Amino acid sequence: MKGRILYIEDNEQNLYLITFLLEKHGYEVLQARDGPEGIEAAARHKPDMILLDIQLSSMDGHAVALVLRANPELILIPIVAVTSYAMVGDREEAISAGCSGFIEKPINPDTFIAQIEEYLLRGVS
Repeated sequence: MKGRILYIEDNEQNLYLITFLLEKHGYEVLQARDGPEGIEAAARHKPDMILLDIQLSSMDGHAVALVLRANPELILIPIVAVTSYAMVGDREEAISAGCSGFIEKPINPDTFIAQIEEYLLRGVS
């Protein structure tokens, strides 16, 4: 196993695709379907990385990232926003909320794993 990644996503198709790609490349994937579930899973499992959708229904991804970054036990875990928010300023807003990186949806299956591995190597920046 290459590592454990928590994916916080409320869209079943996105959850399936990214989980499939990560598992195919040797990662263990933990899934959470909303912000509170993701926060609890992160605290319980302390994954190697957190992938975070910004457009969550019950609690948006920016708020989730802020809560995760407030937990000293999770401070060194990279959080990467995986989102369709791709307008001017969206990347900066995600980074200011505590995300270490930003990947736009729709993802490119041919380059997605390389992007993830780059963020894992870089860690929290």
